[in-house]
Amino acid sequence: MYNRDYTPERISSLKENEIFVFGSNLAGMHGGGAARIACERFGAVWGQGVGLQGQSYAIPTMQGGMETIKPYVDEFIAFASAHPEYRFLVTRIGCGIAGFTAAEIAPLFARAIGMEQVILPEDFVEVIEK
Repeated sequence: MYNRDYTPERISSLKENEIFVFGSNLAGMHGGGAARIACERFGAVWGQGVGLQGQSYAIPTMQGGMETIKPYVDEFIAFASAHPEYRFLVTRIGCGIAGFTAAEIAPLFARAIGMEQVILPEDFVEVIEK
């Protein structure tokens, strides 16, 4: 059961221990959406499409369907599990420029529902808890 805050719609600043989790492309061309915000504000590195970068964490969503996104979400969940000192603010990855719906992406995060340090968007939680 999910019993904590949801990821805010707009994130303009982070506390020292917070990580902005965003959807990226494998080439790390952070030109739009949450990826651009991650690059401009939270230390995402141009040319790095996966993993921790500054106060951001990139999950590739532009390379194919759910089967190509799932391994990267699983990698993120393992990383978050190994780093309880951080609070991960998961944006609606894949639901903007990549063109997926919350109903498609949210189930990939089902294993994170019980992780206190992973904050999910409200619509992701609604999908997972149904």
